[in-house]
Amino acid sequence: MNTPVWPAPVAGVAPLAGGDGAAAFQALPGLVAATPNDRRGRWAHVFGAVDLGTNNCRLLVAKPTRTGFRVIDSFSRVVRLGEGLAHHGALSDAAMDRAVEALAICARKMARRGVTRARFVATQACRMARNADAFLDRVAAETGLNLELIPPEAEARLAVAGCLPLLDTSIPHALVFDIGGGSTEIIWLHCRASSGRFEVAGWTSLPVGVVTLAERYGGDGMAADDYEPMIAEVRNMIAPFFDRHRASLPDPKKGRLQVLGTSGTVTTLAGVHMGLARYDRAKVDGSFISVEAITDVSHRLAGLSHADRAAFPCIGADRADLVVAGCAILEAINRTFPADRLRVADRGLREGILAGLMEEADYDARKLRRDRDDHGALR
Repeated sequence: MNTPVWPAPVAGVAPLAGGDGAAAFQALPGLVAATPNDRRGRWAHVFGAVDLGTNNCRLLVAKPTRTGFRVIDSFSRVVRLGEGLAHHGALSDAAMDRAVEALAICARKMARRGVTRARFVATQACRMARNADAFLDRVAAETGLNLELIPPEAEARLAVAGCLPLLDTSIPHALVFDIGGGSTEIIWLHCRASSGRFEVAGWTSLPVGVVTLAERYGGDGMAADDYEPMIAEVRNMIAPFFDRHRASLPDPKKGRLQVLGTSGTVTTLAGVHMGLARYDRAKVDGSFISVEAITDVSHRLAGLSHADRAAFPCIGADRADLVVAGCAILEAINRTFPADRLRVADRGLREGILAGLMEEADYDARKLRRDRDDHGALR
């Protein structure tokens, strides 16, 4: 298994307007086995991050390094937790069974790796479902994982934190987006020249993702004529956010705007564009693709049958009915926020979780040292 070394995201991203700021890194109901009395901070721990989304269940297990962390185990499975949710308002029994099975694998992997600090989060599907509480109780009972249902602003902040190493501080404006299964987060960032740090100027969470949009347009039975209406629908959702930030948008021709996408849609399209015989994260993560090229790929895929899309190694049968919806969301973003190129991130929320857990471990260690020093001074 590849064990990539990740550079640490820049600490202290400014809190999202209207969000819970740093509290997104501090609520840890999914703690496995903490050792709070250890003064070594992050060096005393093995860290785990689980992200249960509308379409995928993903895990990272990592150990700290001097420049960030090294992934020692990972897991990803398409579970389609949000399948049929838009129509029925509840998670189906089959979808919950798939998710619980995947989460049980995550739990076993973390136990084998000796994870001592972890965070397990659930996102849009559980935010929408009327039976989410019962599902989360079942997960805890059957897997031992206490999933934390995070709000959209925390999801957006974590995604940004995980991708910060790919942002160029010499370019003052950045647009980061995360196309999920049930929602799409868009974050507008400014980099302060004085500090070289990015601050969140605004964010939005669109109630649409690849699963929900695909289901509205017939799934694997959608027609090529559905593509433009899908784009138009998403652009209408983006419009209020765009209008709020229109005045601060730079001229893309002057190179003062960078756009970064983190999602299965973006990495899949990058793999198709590169003609990869099999997906290769090392080639995809951090790569640049012109908007013109990714638009060409999107239009080509939208015109193919389900079977022809599934034949692409980087798509396969699991994504063939969803990829066109992802293309439509991506094109809606590109048409609204024009730029010459896009940077691809095969990283995001889980990496943001890991960085936050490591920062918190260091904070706990510093606090312990201060408390012991204060106690010793009083003796």
